Amino acid sequence: MSDAVLKQLAAVLEARKGADPDSSYVAKLYDKGLDSILKKIGEEATETVMAAKDGVPEKIVYEVADLWFHTMVLLAQQGLGPEDVLKELERRFGLSGLEEKASRTCQ
Repeated sequence: MSDAVLKQLAAVLEARKGADPDSSYVAKLYDKGLDSILKKIGEEATETVMAAKDGVPEKIVYEVADLWFHTMVLLAQQGLGPEDVLKELERRFGLSGLEEKASRTCQ
């Protein structure tokens, strides 16, 4: 899979910013505001943890997809996109986790 799906989803999420909240789930989330989006991310994160504990691969993939989706809604709501996250991951590539964490505490 390429980042094409992420770009397509980001474009759809951006387009939903102007949609009628009664016509779109994402537009409804935007309309309810940041707290509602964050609540959904929390719910999806919990469901991801539960799926992982169950150990059923299909459930894990399903819940992670929901988590990613709602996280992308947050990114779009904040004027960010998947490319911003991908750039950060690319920046971290080749660093040990310990080095990366140390660099954050020094800022």
